[in-house]
Amino acid sequence: MVSPYRSRVPIFTCAHPKTAHLLVITVELKNDLSITGTLKSVDQFLNIRLDNISVEDPEKHPHMMAVKNCFIRGSVVRYVRMAARSVDTTLLEDATRREAKEGKK
Repeated sequence: MVSPYRSRVPIFTCAHPKTAHLLVITVELKNDLSITGTLKSVDQFLNIRLDNISVEDPEKHPHMMAVKNCFIRGSVVRYVRMAARSVDTTLLEDATRREAKEGKK
């Protein structure tokens, strides 16, 4: 049985998995802070590690200007944005179909 809380669909389905660590993503947090950086790692809880970060609104968050790397706890993530060409939609659609098919059984 598939748990409703834990999907087996990959969180980040990259077009080139070996270069996933080179993805530049923007993470919007629940406190309206948006951080852009190079994806270093992500886990099943959406905990994200970013390198070479920058903040979208440095005047509003000047304390973040000195930070170069960060760890973001998954529970504070609102959105994750990435370039459309970075996502392998075929792989994502197939994984979603498989999970839906298993859920019907």
